[in-house]
Amino acid sequence: MLLVRGEESLMMSVSGIRGLVGKGMNPEVASRFAAAFAMGLDEGMVVVGRDSRPSGPYIRDAVNAALRFCGFAVVDLGIVATPTVEIMVTELGASGGIIITASHNGPEWNALKLLGPDGEFLSADRMEGLKNTVLSGEPVFEPPREFGALKEDDSGDAVHIRKILELSLIEREAVSSAGITAVVDCVNAAGSSIIPALLRTLGVNVIELNTSTDAPFPHNPEPRPEHLGDLSRAVRESKADIGFAVDPDADRLVLADRSGKILSEEITLAVAADFVLRHEKGSVVANMSTSRLLDWVGSQHDVPVYRTKVGEVHVVAGMKEKGAVIGGEGNGGVIYPELHYGRDAMAGIAIVLQSVAERGMDLGEIVSAMPDYHIVKEKVAFSGSLPDAFRRLEHEFTGRTDSTDGLRIDMDAGWLHVRPSNTEPVVRIIAEAESANLAAELARRADETIGNTR
Repeated sequence: MLLVRGEESLMMSVSGIRGLVGKGMNPEVASRFAAAFAMGLDEGMVVVGRDSRPSGPYIRDAVNAALRFCGFAVVDLGIVATPTVEIMVTELGASGGIIITASHNGPEWNALKLLGPDGEFLSADRMEGLKNTVLSGEPVFEPPREFGALKEDDSGDAVHIRKILELSLIEREAVSSAGITAVVDCVNAAGSSIIPALLRTLGVNVIELNTSTDAPFPHNPEPRPEHLGDLSRAVRESKADIGFAVDPDADRLVLADRSGKILSEEITLAVAADFVLRHEKGSVVANMSTSRLLDWVGSQHDVPVYRTKVGEVHVVAGMKEKGAVIGGEGNGGVIYPELHYGRDAMAGIAIVLQSVAERGMDLGEIVSAMPDYHIVKEKVAFSGSLPDAFRRLEHEFTGRTDSTDGLRIDMDAGWLHVRPSNTEPVVRIIAEAESANLAAELARRADETIGNTR
């Protein structure tokens, strides 16, 4: 949902409270939301972490001050990955957590991601209540019984790595003995410390690319193939076995094979799920915008694949309902519940490396055994009536429709999903088919069809 007040704009959804720095996200906005969030928590502590974007220290100071004024102790983890904060909430027995990050958005954005005591994102109902509290203008600061303390804690990476090494499917010796060399592109953000450390702990030879948090976002921070040319070149020139790229808060993972080819972000979850299902039988859950490749993986292991609305909180709810052994989102988000219920690039890295080591296969060989689907992802400005646009789409395309989240149309030749974004003021158009030309044509026709009212 996009909230507009004069020149200010702020987006609020299950993905957090996100705005342009200054116009939408600023210390005043951050402190009010932090205080309103604290009103719904039990007494105790709140864990706070952030990515490396320049506005982060100022938003962090406002958040920490608001929480402490409300009587909560604050444990500040510094620059850490979003899944690390999620893990540390439960590790420390905190009442909740706040992550200061706008994920894949550029540095002109910042946001607050809010966690409950289970280290998971707040439900849609709780986010709606929080929004209503803040926008009503009612007081969110009450005279505190006492002010909360501030403690800095740099143990988050070590705890996260230890928990990955304790996973039943991860065998450090197997990965180490495989003699793997990996290039990592952490976009100089939250994964810059933990990912090289995890790889070295697993016995992987690491070549670091963009791992200095002092110079964030040397390229577009969304880990898409068109933004990862440096990673591709580094893999080829170093003759590495594999490449890894993450977004600024390290909950999304994109892979490169040893030829330097940057694989579609959709392949990450498919590779991880294929390996996990070789060891554990159970269902898989993903969002409605995720590739059919995951359905193919499920069919190979004779397990069902279920779909939910887009958004980590929806996927997690679906995973719990269906008892899924793995799940996630096609944007490179892997959720492995034995570790925690959250998208986790580090978990994805460990699972992919274990698969390569255990199967004795290059990543490219693993992927080449899978069907070659082609997916197109577009985003367009839109100011018309979405219900009217969806009706036109249903008239234009013939297939099975699902209106759980926007409109998805499944056809024999491919599928189309059109929905408003949770993280940007745009409408997303996702199309997939067995041919790149057909996927592009489906997306083009959808854009033209809804564009009549733009």
